[in-house]
Amino acid sequence: MEAFLHFAAELVAFLLLFFLLYRYVWPFVRRMMEERQDAVTRQVEESEEASRKLEEAQRRFDQAVAEARAEAAKIRDDARADATRISEELREQAEREVVRIRQRGEEELAAQRDQVVRQLRAEIGALSFETAQRMVTDSLADESRRGATVDTFLSELDRLPGGSAAGSQDGVRAQPRAEAGLGGTN
Repeated sequence: MEAFLHFAAELVAFLLLFFLLYRYVWPFVRRMMEERQDAVTRQVEESEEASRKLEEAQRRFDQAVAEARAEAAKIRDDARADATRISEELREQAEREVVRIRQRGEEELAAQRDQVVRQLRAEIGALSFETAQRMVTDSLADESRRGATVDTFLSELDRLPGGSAAGSQDGVRAQPRAEAGLGGTN
């Protein structure tokens, strides 16, 4: 029986220890386990929330990058279009300016040419007049030249059509008149 008493004492000690553990330790351990589970659950939820926020932030970032790239492409295309348009406008303006300058140059050249022609005509006219005056003066100053000039004039009249018959008869009479007329002017 001693073994039974020993067994009963151990059983009572075990039950008492079990009761004390169940009554005082187990609620504390259970509360700690629940708090730990709650903490782990909160951490998992926070981690999932942070993961969702990270995914949302990554999605917004990717969207912002895509929009920025699209905007940059649009700005680049607009800049290229503006550059092309400005280049065309400048080219057209330069072409108009070249045409205007060329036209003005041609007008100035024509005006200068006309002015030079007028000046040359005036100078040639003056020189021709002076030369003719000198030739006439020289021709009339010498008696033999004066006679040769009159003879040349009469021979040219004889060569004209219709003037040969009348000129041969009047030529003899006209010669003294011409010499007299030429001599009178000198």
